[in-house]
Amino acid sequence: MKKSGTRITVAALAAITALAAAPAATAAASARAAALDGVWQTDGYGTIITVQGDRLRYFDTTAISCLAGVMSAKRQGAPGSFVADDGSRQMTIRLQGRQRARLRYVGAVGEIGLRRLPALPTRCSVKAPAADPVRVFDVFWTTFAENYPFFATKGVDWQAVRDRCRPRIGPNTTDAELFGVLRDILKDLGDAHTALRAGKDEFARPLRPGTRQLDGLPAFMALNKRVLDLVEKHDVKKPLATWGRGVIGYADLPGGLGYLRLAAFDGYADGGFAANATELNRALDEIFTPDRTSRLKGLVLDVRLNFGGYDALGIQLAARLTGRLYAAYAKQARNAPSDPTRFTRAMPTWVRPAAGSRYTGPIALLTSPLTISAGETFSQAMTARTPAPRRIGDATQGAFSDFLWRTLPNGWTFALPNERFLTRQETSFDLTGIPPQDRIAGTLGDEELAAGRDAAFDRALAYLRTTGGSGR
Repeated sequence: MKKSGTRITVAALAAITALAAAPAATAAASARAAALDGVWQTDGYGTIITVQGDRLRYFDTTAISCLAGVMSAKRQGAPGSFVADDGSRQMTIRLQGRQRARLRYVGAVGEIGLRRLPALPTRCSVKAPAADPVRVFDVFWTTFAENYPFFATKGVDWQAVRDRCRPRIGPNTTDAELFGVLRDILKDLGDAHTALRAGKDEFARPLRPGTRQLDGLPAFMALNKRVLDLVEKHDVKKPLATWGRGVIGYADLPGGLGYLRLAAFDGYADGGFAANATELNRALDEIFTPDRTSRLKGLVLDVRLNFGGYDALGIQLAARLTGRLYAAYAKQARNAPSDPTRFTRAMPTWVRPAAGSRYTGPIALLTSPLTISAGETFSQAMTARTPAPRRIGDATQGAFSDFLWRTLPNGWTFALPNERFLTRQETSFDLTGIPPQDRIAGTLGDEELAAGRDAAFDRALAYLRTTGGSGR
């Protein structure tokens, strides 16, 4: 006799299975999240990170200090994903066993190694001493001593800097006087990836000695407008088609050539890295159409005025300019407070050809000392391309490292570089910048702008129009 009952359909069975699996999946995700809880020490960077539930906190450490860092974050989305409380950065932490992990900042290249500590060091959990001016100076000086990689390259005796400047600081030193001492130290160091902020006062980072100095964003924007006017009147002789709030521009040129200009690798859209990447992708889809790339014989790629941004956006652009996989560069950080010659293992960054239409022909790459930060890491990625671009203009600024932002006992913040980017030959262009093959003295200088000339652009056209422009 047939048993009576309800017929179970395939769809119903799938729903029941999903409901049964949901608690298990949730429990597994919770377990993965909880596995991150604890105290982590970075390889290099002098930073301790604590994860507890949905909160992530940073501590800036030196041999004499442990201070709450400039950033804290909250868990968002998948286990291991966090976003800064002010929305400025996103990061992910991926476990490698129980005692090791890797930290990646969204939009940056490379990863930071983490090793688990048994507990937060005592000095990080006790009340900090009074923020007297001498202590502020000592933390500032020690942070550079333990993290800055380029004293020898620059020929700077950092101990002598302390011996000269510390006697100028005492218990009664005013904030203005202290700010002046620290500011002057950074000016003398002349590194574009140093900065000092004190409340509403911000020290505009100095550029390499002998290069044009720009006093903050308004000066950069004013110069950018002058350069854009020159490009449109002298070079392309028409307004550029633009994307990303005008930061990206393109024009077709006579003779099957093209002109692509990027004033930054950021600022294309609100919403952080993802929104910027989407806008860049949209621009490149419209620029490198199948029809255009099939007839494009040469490309002038202009990053002479590029203040940087996300390194990963530079790699995204490079992926549209190659037909083969290649290593762009390798990145490493200083990794021993007492030994400036020791670095973390160099981690390569790869350029993988993008899906869809790409341009793989000859390129003339225009650079200047105002090619800075992500503008430089992009330029370094391009030097490893095949065929390599012809570099025209002047040497880039020589500031490749990410900013390492730190706190001071009085609440001020400051930044310094602690990384270097290596070529396949394990050389670095930090401080010196990437040199051009065809040097154009005074490129984008006041004299050239006033006269309405653009010698670097003219040289680029001459290169691309000759047989040398084949890239062979």
